[in-house]
Amino acid sequence: MFHILFTASECSPFIKTGGLADVIGSLPAALQKENHASVSVILPFYDDMSIVHKDTTFVATFHVPVGWRKQTATLYQYTHNGVTYYLIKNGYYFGRNGAYGYFDDGERFVFFSRAIIEALPFLQHTPDVVHSHDWQTGLVPAFLKILNPIPGVKTVFTIHNLQYQGKMPLEMFYDLLNLPKEHVFGLEWDGLFNCMKAGIFHADLLTTVSPAYASEIQSEYFGEGLHPLLQERSGDLYGVINGIDTSAFHPKTDPALKKNYSRSRNDKLMNKRFLQERTELPVDQDIPVIGIVSRLVDQKGLTLVTRMLVEIMKENVQLIILGTGDEAVESMLHQASAHHPHQVAFFNFFDEELARQIYAGSDFFLMPSRFEPCGLGQLIAMRYETVPIVRETGGLRDTVSPYNEYNNEGNGFSFTNFNAHDMFHTLQYALSIYRRPHLWDNLLTNIYTSTYSWDESAKTYISLYQRVTTPKEETREWNDGRKSSARSHQQRVKTVQHVR
Repeated sequence: MFHILFTASECSPFIKTGGLADVIGSLPAALQKENHASVSVILPFYDDMSIVHKDTTFVATFHVPVGWRKQTATLYQYTHNGVTYYLIKNGYYFGRNGAYGYFDDGERFVFFSRAIIEALPFLQHTPDVVHSHDWQTGLVPAFLKILNPIPGVKTVFTIHNLQYQGKMPLEMFYDLLNLPKEHVFGLEWDGLFNCMKAGIFHADLLTTVSPAYASEIQSEYFGEGLHPLLQERSGDLYGVINGIDTSAFHPKTDPALKKNYSRSRNDKLMNKRFLQERTELPVDQDIPVIGIVSRLVDQKGLTLVTRMLVEIMKENVQLIILGTGDEAVESMLHQASAHHPHQVAFFNFFDEELARQIYAGSDFFLMPSRFEPCGLGQLIAMRYETVPIVRETGGLRDTVSPYNEYNNEGNGFSFTNFNAHDMFHTLQYALSIYRRPHLWDNLLTNIYTSTYSWDESAKTYISLYQRVTTPKEETREWNDGRKSSARSHQQRVKTVQHVR
């Protein structure tokens, strides 16, 4: 059995800002099914994590060097749903509201990554694999390689969203890291100290959250400036589609719903009418309801919706949007709801109960993303028997296949180009299927049989852990025509210098 240590900055249900928390909250339990692995998770102990404050067990106190300073960290242990969680507490860095959004976020997660290394001797098990997630723990593979190379311990680094890289001025390398200057290259990119680059460069194996995104980020358009390094490491880069916790997201048992259901059109319509009442839209089960639950940022493509809003409203639909984000996007949506109060309902906050009611009560779920590493919204929507309309990018392309009325295949609707008119024409076609009951029933049947769980993805991760922990000469069968991943650290340095 493998001992896996996840390192991450957020985890549902303790603290959540996005899909990363959902992954860290559900994948460990899936990996532990059938005794495939023993997984523990190490997180910052934020003040907001009131859910765990009462039942933690003290483990140890230790010092963490941060440049010329020494910070004190206290390690606690907590068990939830059979998974062991380790929590690193420090009042200076984590005694604040929320997880992110502070001027010193870079320093906070440098501290956290270094504290993870210092905490390893106090854990119940020495991990076989340290699996780090996104830029906030991108330094963990680097610290393990440089400061504390434990024999037999391998590292995996997962890119959840390449857009956020943890960039800092290069002088922060010298101010915070206590590393010899010869290591600066492995942590620098385009003249900046870059935590995402550190994870990509130093980890033994790389994953991202969908096969399509793994391919996309090696291109200049999607690569956020790191595509040369990702191309160089393509032989070690795998796309593994995310799943959802199907027990947590289940319309048959979800307490947030007006009426629980499973493959029942009448019960789902009851949730639709309840949603219309709650959002103060006209109650009419024949009007198609389009739901959006999203961060309101450029990536999510909401500008495509606002550009075509007048045309969309002419289709006699209702649009319900829940989310927060950029002020400019929020302002556009406030104006949309003010101009179309009987068709647009915008809720500029996040509420988990309302989100679930939107998933259950909508007929369509719209995700017109500019890019989408995986996306969980479309998976949750299908779990609640709601039809996704998505742009063909990243995990949306991998999980939503366009409906074909001639052979009755497909579980949603999609458009290729990031273009408002393309989105609108796809929406019009989706509405035409909605208004033909026999085709709509066929589409819903396909959604009923779509899969959303972590089971297959967990098996893939176990296979990747086996690959990374097996001596190189025994893993040739894994290469499958890919470039060999056996290059040394120094060889990779030279090659990346060349491609840059």
